[in-house]
Amino acid sequence: MKILKDRIVADGVAIGTEIVKVDSFLNHQIDVELLDQIGQEFAERFRDCEVTKILTVEASGIAVACMVARHFGNIPVVFAKKAAPSTMTEGFYGAEVKSFTKGTTSVVRVSEKFLKEEDKVLIIDDFLAHGEAALGLSNLVEQAGASLAGVGSVIEKQFQGGSKRLRDLDIRVESLAVIEAIKDGEITFSERLK
Repeated sequence: MKILKDRIVADGVAIGTEIVKVDSFLNHQIDVELLDQIGQEFAERFRDCEVTKILTVEASGIAVACMVARHFGNIPVVFAKKAAPSTMTEGFYGAEVKSFTKGTTSVVRVSEKFLKEEDKVLIIDDFLAHGEAALGLSNLVEQAGASLAGVGSVIEKQFQGGSKRLRDLDIRVESLAVIEAIKDGEITFSERLK
């Protein structure tokens, strides 16, 4: 997605060899117009999947997931919670997820009433690095007996292997910007980028 790639080049900040900071437009301050175009692109790429729910993990994926859901005709967005709220009194599905950026592991939870066997679920997140969040969320879909349409990531860091892990499990992955490498403050995009 050229507009996204251009925005990463213009406003993204490479930190070391593994981190791209995009908090000025994607996951702290949000460019709503760009997010709308991202939502439209994901809906187009997964239009053949009959998606009934969007699943993400709090917090950075929520805004993206909402825009994607809007372009699927306002289907529900479910986000996995990283801490057990006192209001989650009914049964839930849970899976361990390690956060690359925070270096922590948490159990993400979704109430059983929000993921059903008849659902066709699309997982959406802002980043795909090692694939931990996507694997944890796909585990929740599996626990519910629902179908997984695929995983959509706004920015994939290909060099960290997450997309390969998912594809090796026959999970469809669509990434809008694929970063091949980060070196000396420069971001190199993969030719796989559409």
